[in-house]
Amino acid sequence: MKRGFAWLLTLLALLGLLSGCGGGGDTTAPDTASNSAATEEADDAGGSYGAWAEAEVAEDSGGTAEDGASDRLENAKMIYTARMEVETTAFDTADADLRTLVEVLGGYFEQAAVHDYGSGYRSGDYKVRIPADQFQPFLDQVGTLCHVTYQEQTSENVSEAYYDAESRLATQRTKLERLQNLLAQAENMEDIITIESAISDTELEIERLTGTLRQYDALVDYATVYLSLQEVYQLSNVEEPATSFASRMGAAFASGWRGFVGALESLAVALAYGWVWLLLLAAVGTVAGRLLWKRRRRERQAASKESENKP
Repeated sequence: MKRGFAWLLTLLALLGLLSGCGGGGDTTAPDTASNSAATEEADDAGGSYGAWAEAEVAEDSGGTAEDGASDRLENAKMIYTARMEVETTAFDTADADLRTLVEVLGGYFEQAAVHDYGSGYRSGDYKVRIPADQFQPFLDQVGTLCHVTYQEQTSENVSEAYYDAESRLATQRTKLERLQNLLAQAENMEDIITIESAISDTELEIERLTGTLRQYDALVDYATVYLSLQEVYQLSNVEEPATSFASRMGAAFASGWRGFVGALESLAVALAYGWVWLLLLAAVGTVAGRLLWKRRRRERQAASKESENKP
């Protein structure tokens, strides 16, 4: 009896090591490709034990493989991300409106920073987390609050990696329960140590898979929007597209005039920043000019006297 029990413990420990071969990985950021590769590795290593464990879990839940596939199609796990660059001529108003919009839609700011580099114009960088069902409405509303100059949207389906991790977690929990039952039946210290080591490894794997699923849930439930808000004197590219030659020429002249006025304003601002240097240069130039004028005047007077003294 003891010999059969020891053989069973050895088999369970070996299977636990095999099933744990695919359990390593980085839990700080979920990655679809790496998780899928880890899953295939674990399936190859686990052999018949992995298939037996999954069958036991499916039997306990009262479902079939076909039912699970149907559920996965209906509950796809999507991660939505967007990047937006917007402009405004009223920075304080736009910043307040964005914060109000995020709050109304049930989101939050994961990061927010406002910069002022001394040029008189401010900029804001925000990392906004918005409920997934409010992702598109948020982007549309931002377009009405500010002038959008750039927008990029991406979506990633992580259903395969998510449900794979979920299935492996269920398998590891079943394994943990059975190891705990074996521990309660163990009689000698060697068997107890072996089972406790297997339990510790299984608990670590459960924690890793739980953390992975938690990260996926956070990314799926809340979309991520990287938003850059820039304060400008005049919005860019706001004129209506010109179709006829006359309208195109008019738009070109208007754009050229705005560019000329903008350049003059920038020059005036730059001169205002350097008024001390301009005043100093003007003083130096005035003194140098007077000295040069006096010198030339003396030279002309000397030349005039020489011409008068000639016979």
